[in-house]
Amino acid sequence: MNVKHRPYYDFGTFLSRYFERKVQKISVHAGFTCPNRDGAKGVGGCSYCNNQTFSPEYCKPALSVRQQLEDGIRFFSRKYPAMRYLAYFQAYTNTYGELERLKAMYEEALAVDGVVGLVIGTRPDCMPDVLLDYLQELNRHTFLMVEYGIESANDDTLSRINRGHDFATAADAICRTHARGILTGGHIILGLPGETRDELLRQASVIATLPLDMLKLHQLQLIRGTRMAREYEEHPECFHLYEVDEYIELAIDYIERIPQSVVIERFISQSPRTLLIAPDWGLKNYQFIERLCGRMAERGTWQGRLCETVGESMGFSIDVL
Repeated sequence: MNVKHRPYYDFGTFLSRYFERKVQKISVHAGFTCPNRDGAKGVGGCSYCNNQTFSPEYCKPALSVRQQLEDGIRFFSRKYPAMRYLAYFQAYTNTYGELERLKAMYEEALAVDGVVGLVIGTRPDCMPDVLLDYLQELNRHTFLMVEYGIESANDDTLSRINRGHDFATAADAICRTHARGILTGGHIILGLPGETRDELLRQASVIATLPLDMLKLHQLQLIRGTRMAREYEEHPECFHLYEVDEYIELAIDYIERIPQSVVIERFISQSPRTLLIAPDWGLKNYQFIERLCGRMAERGTWQGRLCETVGESMGFSIDVL
């Protein structure tokens, strides 16, 4: 098919390749932890992380997976009764547990009426081959995407933010998952302390070499109650918090280096204002996208412009503005 859309490969266009109806993610908090929280690799978690920033009201670990999904479906179905849903295992590390427990949770989600697939967020150091064996089989019967937190391609940065793994671990997990035929996504944070604009653009060229199907970009946000918030209070000179127009230029420069075959699902994170310290742009996601696309039009650019890989072989085209 030949789909005309934004000057980058957006998530809605991607989903239309798999589903005829509108599809919405519903977040699930399944009560997992992380190996750099429970002492297996460290304590305290990633220095920037406060999971309250992306947990909807209906997303409560005290409720079963089914209950959380059914509450989410009731919330969305009032406006979109024909909508279908992807169960998004989002909070913490959703492959960090015994195989049988993981299988039970995933299959509980798929048994909920209206759920047509899974999106599993996890760390690259928590994907054993035995779980990939199961996910490969599951992938034959339902929509499945695994999202890995990469965050940075710089090992010094990963150590500084207490990530608990290096970039080689992320690259390995992504390659192993892709080799099983499973849709594979990655998350990157732009603006982590110590990373310059030039380094981030060099990083983009490295990320472009990974066999990713989807990429999420997020601006660094300082969140109350995190170690990074305390670091900022003590040493603000170590941080560069992007203004919105400056970040738009960086995001455009970044995706110019990303192949057109990679879905750009998000550009920004939107934390609750009660938790957010900075930067506070006061923009909703759709407002940011309008500004970004407008600026891409002014620059006459598009995703992949500086990358040799093109998107036509994937069955879509990108509007060149």
